[in-house]
Amino acid sequence: MATVRLTMAQALVRYLANQLTEVDGERMPLFGGVFAIFGHGNVAGLGEALAGAGNALPTLRGHNEQSMAHVAIAYAKTWDRRRMMACTTSIGPGATNLVTAAALAHVNRLPVLLLPGDTFATRAPDPVLQQIEDFGDPTVTANDCLRPVSRYWDRITRPEQLLRSLPAALATLLDPADCGPVTLALPQDVQAEAYDYPETFFAPRVHRPRRPAPDATELDAAVARLRVAARPLIVAGGGVHYAGARDTLDAFARRHGIPVAETQAGKGGLSAGHPLQVGGIGVTGSAAANALAAEADVVLAVGTRLADFPTASRSIFRGSGVCLIGLNVQPFDAVKHDGEPLVADARVGLEALGAGLGDYAAPAAWTDAAQRGWREWNAVIDRVTADDGRERPSDMQVLGAVNRFSDERGVVVCAAGGLPGELHKLWRVKAPGGYHLEYGYSCMGYEIAGGLGVKLAAPEREVFVLVGDGSYLMLNSELASSVALGAKLIVVLLDNRGYGCIHRLQTSCGGAPFNNLFEDTRHAGDGAPTVDFAAHARALGAESEKVTGIAGLEAALGRARAARRSYVVVIDTDPGPATAEGGAWWDVPVAETSAREAVREARRGYEAAKRDQRH
Repeated sequence: MATVRLTMAQALVRYLANQLTEVDGERMPLFGGVFAIFGHGNVAGLGEALAGAGNALPTLRGHNEQSMAHVAIAYAKTWDRRRMMACTTSIGPGATNLVTAAALAHVNRLPVLLLPGDTFATRAPDPVLQQIEDFGDPTVTANDCLRPVSRYWDRITRPEQLLRSLPAALATLLDPADCGPVTLALPQDVQAEAYDYPETFFAPRVHRPRRPAPDATELDAAVARLRVAARPLIVAGGGVHYAGARDTLDAFARRHGIPVAETQAGKGGLSAGHPLQVGGIGVTGSAAANALAAEADVVLAVGTRLADFPTASRSIFRGSGVCLIGLNVQPFDAVKHDGEPLVADARVGLEALGAGLGDYAAPAAWTDAAQRGWREWNAVIDRVTADDGRERPSDMQVLGAVNRFSDERGVVVCAAGGLPGELHKLWRVKAPGGYHLEYGYSCMGYEIAGGLGVKLAAPEREVFVLVGDGSYLMLNSELASSVALGAKLIVVLLDNRGYGCIHRLQTSCGGAPFNNLFEDTRHAGDGAPTVDFAAHARALGAESEKVTGIAGLEAALGRARAARRSYVVVIDTDPGPATAEGGAWWDVPVAETSAREAVREARRGYEAAKRDQRH
């Protein structure tokens, strides 16, 4: 058997560089590159190997370990999990900074390969710089923090272990049901250790998506349920995108006259102009979708994990005897909410359902009601996003201006706070891939890094990042990376001087304004700081300006489009308003006892709402 002598790190890099994927008939590298922040735990081993790889596996420099992993995750999401990236850090804080990003990927079922350095396998120099010491277990290191947020975790303590662990890691990253973050902890001495690897291990491999077909018994049961449905509703989740099922969903909905509501991850499965589109569902959903959900007798949940937001904390499906069919590639998700499982790839499953349903169509009155509700909701969108001339506009007015300005090339990127709710309700998606929200983990600080990941994956598209001042202050460093990489972003920074979304939640639960808006926080006599975000963005290398009002924003968006590098537009906004229409209850426990009558009143409302939870 022919062998080649390589260090463990060199073998790892060569293996990754030889993994290929096929997208629309075109073969390309599975890994778009490796984001790296080097330290003593990875620079001499993995760093040397990456330098030798050159363009076969490009290395990109990050500024923060969490944010560079966010970039990688957004890259994979934009490619519908068909391509991905790896991230390497040193031991210690570099590794633990990955934990939040790993949790985000875990919740959202997105692939990212994490390659943190580790302590010495030999333990010869223990304790090394940055080493966590467990007094009762010398095998524990900082990387053990990544175990619960990884789908696959291993520590490579011998070079030959790669022969088993790398194929297992790739199988997890590419599995449609178990997809998520993979961590391979790399002791720094083992990275540099050589081994005679079989040359066949590095033969190019082409990976294609696995598409599990439905079980015949489950399929027959689902078809039987849908055939007698008088008020059917489809809830489209992220699996629609990842399975490449957008066109299939379009055809299925049209043929059978079934309205389609969307989760945050599923939004954009159908364009805003589709005749069966009824918008977002749940806590941040449209009135059209939520009204249908309350009356539906059969709900076909396609590729969604049915979290608390789309299900309004298990209170949204209220029809007598409502049946939920879980079409999902992951059995864990397919049986949620007492669902009748249809375990299959979303595209294959919809095709099989369509064949079984034949000429079945939902009653015309039901379809008509859905279309009427969507028309009425569009009137709400027009009204709440319209410019009324105020100097400090609402979130709704800002996103409305950006939505009107963007064309079919545009992609909106956002994550936490109040903006995702308004986007779910109000954003009109003009083309596939035009809506990129991270709301499974609702992670503040994802926005700019996520925008960079989208731009690296789809450089031909115009990326609009909507971010609040709170998220910007948490994590903004990859704005500098976007400038360095020539990956232009248009960032609209809404400054409401605080955490406006949680301020609204706090007061809606009867609480007094406290520690959310700057004006309600403890500060020195001179007051809370006024941050010059435009100057800060310029300091990171971007172009920027501050504007007043929607007219000023619209003019600035034109200048941003003409710019050659990332452009940040700062606008002061009102933290108070939110779209009153639409939406549904969310289970946020209110204090059972309080000296405040407002809290006691909110508790009474909470207890009344709890009665609508199914179980």
